[in-house]
Amino acid sequence: MEYNHSPISVREGHVFLDGVEIMDSIKCNIKMTPDTWSGRQLGEITPSTRWLGYSITGTITRRRNTMWLKEKIKYYQETHETPEMTIQGIMEDKQSDFYKQFGSEVITAVGVVLTGDLTLLDLDSEGQVLEDNIAFSAKDFI
Repeated sequence: MEYNHSPISVREGHVFLDGVEIMDSIKCNIKMTPDTWSGRQLGEITPSTRWLGYSITGTITRRRNTMWLKEKIKYYQETHETPEMTIQGIMEDKQSDFYKQFGSEVITAVGVVLTGDLTLLDLDSEGQVLEDNIAFSAKDFI
């Protein structure tokens, strides 16, 4: 294309949980948040800031059609061991300018532990489709 720009469409991608594609995936985000220190010396008007580490968090939104979440909960109930997993996201909009220059973007979160509320049952008289919003933290990313 000579005249039109093609920004990334976030519709084009895949999400994998422990190597298995989540076919009912709706949204996935993985974020890195730096832990920072800020301070100043005498006479400085603005502080200096530096990174001291980071945390990795994210959310998967999916339409429920398997029992994997309850299986993770049951595993914890039976063993008292924290279920740990790997989540991989691939952004792959082949029509975008980004893809043409850099190709697919792949982020793999390792040492993933589910956090927040894990819905066991959700009923609604309006008859909406069941979607799980699953928050997680990760030890690191590749």
